[in-house]
Amino acid sequence: MSGQFIIDHKPVPFEPGQTIMDAAMAAGIYIPHLCHNPEFHPHASCKLCTVKINGRPASACTTQAAEGAVVESETDELMDDRRILLKMLFVEGNHVCPACEKSGRCQLQAVAYYCNMLAPEFTHFYPQRDVDASHPDMVIDFNRCILCNLCVRASRDVDGKDVFAISGRGIGSHLIISSPSGRLGDSAFDAEDKAAQVCPVGAIMLKHQGYDVPIGQRLYDQEPVSVVGDVAKYVVKKHDQ
Repeated sequence: MSGQFIIDHKPVPFEPGQTIMDAAMAAGIYIPHLCHNPEFHPHASCKLCTVKINGRPASACTTQAAEGAVVESETDELMDDRRILLKMLFVEGNHVCPACEKSGRCQLQAVAYYCNMLAPEFTHFYPQRDVDASHPDMVIDFNRCILCNLCVRASRDVDGKDVFAISGRGIGSHLIISSPSGRLGDSAFDAEDKAAQVCPVGAIMLKHQGYDVPIGQRLYDQEPVSVVGDVAKYVVKKHDQ
């Protein structure tokens, strides 16, 4: 039996089993997120989609929609919290947008613009992490990984390869590759894998075709993330061209 809840004073219909995020996306209402992809089971790792449901904070991507629930998403308090999370992501890795080939089609960059996070205020970590170019078709820049878990879930749930995993805890968490050497080139990874297409930042990139779409003509150069949605839609749109 379908129902309805309220988000930021707007009624949103939902079907049984839908989460707050699912129903909001279906209704064309954007809730900021980085780790969510409707093709995979929700993970709630980025916490950007935290909303208040009947006055209590919860992740929109994992919380089931309920009849009559009152959801707040665009309050000053929640947007301030999102900006802090985004600032921490930018300084924890090496995200230099003007020098990144993913600029204009990077979900992290696009969400930062949406949340009006225009400059980080914390001290940059400047981590020294490897760039793995051992694969003939793909390269991984671990400096840009935001631990969204999307490549892990795609490789496990869609590709059936379990190429990626997250190891460590807290600030020591990092992406690892399942291969004898720990290098991408020795793994079962393929450029056609779903895991090659879902990275929301510039961590997993195709070789041999950088700047194939000029800056200024890229997805988020044309439309804000609140209209476009996640990076998966960019892949679909680009493949259809």
